[in-house]
Amino acid sequence: MSETTSAISKQEPHSVDYFIQEIRNALDSVPSAKASASQAIELTTKGELPSAFAVTELATASIASAGQALSELIENSGVEAPTLTVDRRLSSFWFDSSVRPCGWTLPPSWDDIAGVYQTADGWIRLHTNAPLHRKAALTVLGTAADKAAISKAVLSWQSEDLENAVVEKNGCAAVMRNRQSWQAHPQGQAVSNEQLVHVQTHVADGKQHWKINPSRPLQGIRVLDLTRIIAGPVATRFLAGYGADVLRIDPPEWDEPSLLAELTIGKRRSRLDLKNPEDRTHFEQLLSEADVLVHGYRADALTVLGLNAERRRELNPALIDVSLNAYGHSGPWQYRRGFDSLVQMSCGIADFGMHHYGKTQPTPLPVQALDHATGYMVAAAVIRGLQQRYLHGLGSEMRLSLARTAELLIAGSLPKQTGVNFTSETDTDFIPSPEATVWGSMQRLLPPLKIQGAPMQWDKAAGFLGIDRASWR
Repeated sequence: MSETTSAISKQEPHSVDYFIQEIRNALDSVPSAKASASQAIELTTKGELPSAFAVTELATASIASAGQALSELIENSGVEAPTLTVDRRLSSFWFDSSVRPCGWTLPPSWDDIAGVYQTADGWIRLHTNAPLHRKAALTVLGTAADKAAISKAVLSWQSEDLENAVVEKNGCAAVMRNRQSWQAHPQGQAVSNEQLVHVQTHVADGKQHWKINPSRPLQGIRVLDLTRIIAGPVATRFLAGYGADVLRIDPPEWDEPSLLAELTIGKRRSRLDLKNPEDRTHFEQLLSEADVLVHGYRADALTVLGLNAERRRELNPALIDVSLNAYGHSGPWQYRRGFDSLVQMSCGIADFGMHHYGKTQPTPLPVQALDHATGYMVAAAVIRGLQQRYLHGLGSEMRLSLARTAELLIAGSLPKQTGVNFTSETDTDFIPSPEATVWGSMQRLLPPLKIQGAPMQWDKAAGFLGIDRASWR
């Protein structure tokens, strides 16, 4: 089953076309030399994930937009733009997990005390996957790491008081707000005024004689990856899938075991302590030789390390510099730690889902769609930035956020049209040959995007962090 979308005319919400057009409008602030907006994208399979929001449509459109950017890059190399096919069903599944272990089990996705808790006046979500964030929540609540004890302690707090207390301890928490209260909130107002993809370009004399290989269009591109959980790693996984040399840098003690099989494929993984002057000097050398930097630190984190935007531009004027964060790049929460599940609580998604389904507690999206959609938009923005450098010698700085992606999803969803839910994946949905990894063999879903003549494939198996030298090939 298939349909075709052109993504050129004004489309109504609830459709893949709507989201493709909105993403393209954002990316058109980095115009390409040959705008192929009329290029047809074939969509295959019918159905959707069960949600009050147009999650499947956003998944399909964000992946399609990254594919469209690649197709235009290939076209700008002097060949005909390849055809694109996007599978709605596989796109939706990739927004959850693309891997199926064979004879072993993935670590749990959530810490044992993470989750939603009822307060004296509402609901709050505590995000405790990282040891620092777990410690902050327990310190504020003054209780042991026991869900029953935590539930009792949380019940004595007013929602916003507890949220503020956890955040002040460098933890992560989010009150469940309805849509109206978020729109009235200073941060909600700030996000609503931000662009979906904020782009600033500058002349950098960075035009290079980079020969684009139509079958591996990002071959020869160096991507420095300072991202974690989940949006940034999704973006760099996509770039690696089309040939980019992705070098991921993590702090000495960081780990995210539940996501390694999913998100480290195709990347080399190193560790540097950017608070250490010697390591920071080494990082600056890597940065000066990179084509792309993708970073997901809090907005002020690199500045504190002496690596603000001006310094990065000084080190590498032609850099494609992409930053993403949770709550936006302006407003009182621009420096706040956050994750997809927390943003869903803050912006009204969890509240709407609860009332839509008649449930008695927060009801989030069936997948972490804000993370994944933002990741594919980051990838699309990187590719459009590479085009501008290739064609005009421009460097660029771009900013995206999960909260702004939430605004896109909500605008394109309400009122939601209900369709037929997908069935679970089957053996035929997976790549026939299992992957050999350090944990054992596993199957990975077939890629949801097909670009004629340019398959999505990875040159390095998924594995542990910090196993490679911090150097370019």
